[in-house]
Amino acid sequence: MTDIVVWHRADLRTVDNAALAAAADADRVAPVFVVDPRYYGDDGLACDARLRFCHESLRDLRRQYRDLGSDLALLSGDPRERLADLLDEEWVVYCNRDATAQRGLERDRALLGREGVTAFADDGLRWPDERDADGTVAVDTREGWDESCEAYFERDQHPRPESLPSNPIASDVTVDEVERRHGVAPEKSGVPRGGTVPGTERLSGFVDRLGEYPGVVSPPAAAQASSSRLSPYLKFGCLSERQVYQRVRAAPDSRGRSMYTSRLYWNRHYHQKLADWPGWTERAVNPVFRGLYRDEHDAELDRAWREGRTGFPMVDAAMRALTETGYINFRMRALVATFYVYVLKQWWKPGADFMYYHLVDADPAINYTQWQSQCNLTGVHPVRVYDPAKQVREYDPNGEFVREYVPELRELPDEHLARPEKTPVGVQDACGVDIGTDYPYPVVEYDHEAATARADYAALDDRAKEALSDPRVRRRCSFSSRGRDRTDDGGDDSGQASLSDF
Repeated sequence: MTDIVVWHRADLRTVDNAALAAAADADRVAPVFVVDPRYYGDDGLACDARLRFCHESLRDLRRQYRDLGSDLALLSGDPRERLADLLDEEWVVYCNRDATAQRGLERDRALLGREGVTAFADDGLRWPDERDADGTVAVDTREGWDESCEAYFERDQHPRPESLPSNPIASDVTVDEVERRHGVAPEKSGVPRGGTVPGTERLSGFVDRLGEYPGVVSPPAAAQASSSRLSPYLKFGCLSERQVYQRVRAAPDSRGRSMYTSRLYWNRHYHQKLADWPGWTERAVNPVFRGLYRDEHDAELDRAWREGRTGFPMVDAAMRALTETGYINFRMRALVATFYVYVLKQWWKPGADFMYYHLVDADPAINYTQWQSQCNLTGVHPVRVYDPAKQVREYDPNGEFVREYVPELRELPDEHLARPEKTPVGVQDACGVDIGTDYPYPVVEYDHEAATARADYAALDDRAKEALSDPRVRRRCSFSSRGRDRTDDGGDDSGQASLSDF
């Protein structure tokens, strides 16, 4: 008799699930999700809205299993202990691999090497066992990576089983009990509902308007309303990247289709980076930049950034949108990250952790690698200091985004929204807006701080390049297989990398 536990992690779906497909013919199949208390509370680095999205996805997954004649068992506790108990009871454990870090990495190191545990890796990533002492992959995973990832996207999906036997493992907790126990009470607005069904509906709607994608990806208000907003469904595995890719590729040819499929390659690219070196979430990838600006910590500047009261309207609108809705688009994430490091001269890690906490779609493989890449903690990226005023003029010229999230500037004419501190006093009086009282003056002088950041990085450039001569650092920074430096920022918002660029 074969008894298999299908251990769900970041794969909350029954379609295109390699572990489930492999277990489907077993005598007893027990789908399991372990609710780990360490991911809740003050130390959990997850806002309540993200926890609620996960819980909704678990409810949807349970419905999928009940439709197949089975059920999803929810177990509470440390997965290392709960899965070890099942292994001791002679269950076999199947799961899908996932690029993770910190607690997830500790969990996987304790479980994935155990006898009786099989981890499936049909995800477009390479998982070599050879590692250096610091955890860096010891082989070049980039060589031929583009062909390997393309093959993943193009392969047939794993089918959902037609039926399953009843689950012999009983739940010891319910989602409602988990929410009561940990006080989960989301306050964010406009958060999409979790689960495969809502994700599939959102995907269908996005494919119908795929041609609009190039025009909505950069402006923050348009992105909030009309971009795909599929990232939380990918993060929790309600949909697989392959499912989304194949659905989008089936749409008529368009620039939007090309742009979005390229984004899916970038998704896999950054997951490969985290798989290659889990340290991305903890320390600068290039050792020359470790601790950069750490001693310059300014509690007031940090608080102004978090609360959206820096005196730079686009930064403030983006930060308030982040905390109020759990979402900002790629351009705004790059803006506020680079502003925090380059302009405010703050150590990157607290800022990256703050964003990770508030994002509903927070994925360590995306959030932390993007923070490091945008802030050039790799030593191979350009020092691109986004000008907040320029971002208003180019991507929010009518003030739709700024006025929604910075209502104290709502009555200010469009031409003054980029630099409200320069608004003539007569205009302020006419509008009933008092800069300095209703809205703060800029907390720093942008041009000076941008120039200082460029000088700081230029002074470290030779040492950073020298550090890249170390094969371990070079592999972590993911040079392209062609041996040239790359900007690795997911492409700009108007153009896209081709497959040959990966």
